[in-house]
Amino acid sequence: MDSVPTVAAAPIIWQPSRAAVPPPWPVPTMSTALWRGLKCTCPACGTTKLFRGYLRVVDDCTHCGAPLGSVSADDVVPGMFLLDRSYDLPDWIQAAIWVPVTTILALGLLRPIKGATVGLMLKLGLLKARDEADNA
Repeated sequence: MDSVPTVAAAPIIWQPSRAAVPPPWPVPTMSTALWRGLKCTCPACGTTKLFRGYLRVVDDCTHCGAPLGSVSADDVVPGMFLLDRSYDLPDWIQAAIWVPVTTILALGLLRPIKGATVGLMLKLGLLKARDEADNA
């Protein structure tokens, strides 16, 4: 029996494309996206409204098509915890400070800050999957 030596073919290694694919909507600078979000307009184009209601973000921008509803912007208030850890204040003083401050901030700044957060997350590409955004 004559055995013929076989040469093993070199494996083909798949390499993903490393080219950045720009999204189909406009991509502004970070400061522009934050500013537009603070003004409660679309962070991508700045022409349409960001919210439909008090805190409900529109699904898609009617002007540029940016998937604004796919951004999960959660609100965080760390100031209360920092003050509590930094100073040893009695509970009644904490309540006297934080009840009015929280009320004023919640009513006055929540929408602009959430808008800026949507702008930041849209700029960074932090979007939920489309089916997950539809269920939210």
